[in-house]
Amino acid sequence: MKQVYNWQLNRKMSYPHEEHHPGRQFVFVFNLNRCIGCQTCTMACKSTWTFSKGQEYMWWNNVETKPYGGYPQNWDVKILKMLEETNRGGQKWNGQTFTGKTIFEAAEKNIGSVPQRVLGYLPTDEEWRFPNLYEDSPIHKNGDRNAFHKEGTQLPEHKTWFFYLARLCNHCTYPACLAACPRNAIYKRPEDGVVLVDQSRCRGYRKCVEACPYKKTMYRPSTRVTEKCIACYPRLEGKDPETKGEPMETRCMASCIGQIRLQGLVKIAPDGQWVEDRYHPLYYLVKVAKVALPLYPQFGTEPNGYYMPPRWVPRNFLKQMFGPGVDQAIDAYRVPDRELLAVLQLFRKTNRIITRYEIKEGPKVYETEIDGKPFTLYNDTVIAYNEHGKEIVRTQVEEPFYVRPNIHQNTI
Repeated sequence: MKQVYNWQLNRKMSYPHEEHHPGRQFVFVFNLNRCIGCQTCTMACKSTWTFSKGQEYMWWNNVETKPYGGYPQNWDVKILKMLEETNRGGQKWNGQTFTGKTIFEAAEKNIGSVPQRVLGYLPTDEEWRFPNLYEDSPIHKNGDRNAFHKEGTQLPEHKTWFFYLARLCNHCTYPACLAACPRNAIYKRPEDGVVLVDQSRCRGYRKCVEACPYKKTMYRPSTRVTEKCIACYPRLEGKDPETKGEPMETRCMASCIGQIRLQGLVKIAPDGQWVEDRYHPLYYLVKVAKVALPLYPQFGTEPNGYYMPPRWVPRNFLKQMFGPGVDQAIDAYRVPDRELLAVLQLFRKTNRIITRYEIKEGPKVYETEIDGKPFTLYNDTVIAYNEHGKEIVRTQVEEPFYVRPNIHQNTI
């Protein structure tokens, strides 16, 4: 095992390959406070990429209901349990540093009868068959399923709760699928960090399926090779005729009705750190405002998908899922400052990839207190630019209000 630096863990860790990074990295941010579980993203992906024979149970994008749902079933519970059994009582955070074992480090300790590069497991066929099992299932304060509490929906934490978790391949900095493949059939593109499978080399050993802790590499029995989310890379390359050569967001991102998604490319330094890019919306959300957090960073893959945690869910549950930054992220989101409120308006305002934003100050329209803290709403204008500095969209913080004329009131 080599030693590589994982900034999400705030330390070096073991990984089977030498450290190497792309010039830019595909990154997305999902605002879970907005997700309505409509599955539009899921069906947009399905109808584009996985509608053929052998792909019936293949959902590159899915939206699952937490805490009970998952696709495949119990994917996160199983790998978390395996890690805990390998390192009992040691899977902890010390401030911002993870002191436990990643799936790569746990594999070094958990040799067993068959040596592993990555700690993992193969889901059963039954676990792949039900992508929406436990959809909309709430949890009572005592853990009773389908039970409600009379005060269950009072903030800051609900006693009866669930939330939707939208997922696709995280196109990790240190992919477990890549690490486990005995054929070297999986690679990261140097131009955008997208993780792809060379199907001419793949022999269907399913080591990648076993290794990926998020279970986003999937075996296709009709062809006996692995397939996975490709981040709609033709759209990233500007090959969709709609944008006439401009980089474009993926199908799942562009179809999002709840406006929870923002996607783009961030610049990566040779040491793996994000190059400072203060007015890139993704850099701002992850590195400056720190309202977007990685999903299960303790796995060690350094995922490039980030989530704004739902503010009504018990903090302990969120901390085991998104790491130690949950309190700060939720506090910042509940009482957003002027810049954060403006950047949040960019979600789903265009299907072009945004590389820079600018805020033009507007008038003050509202003042109040939230959680005892002062909050002021300004009707600022936020402008988004592409990589060539061309304006692609502008919008305001206070959205326009349209009144239907009386002449149309009773025409249905």
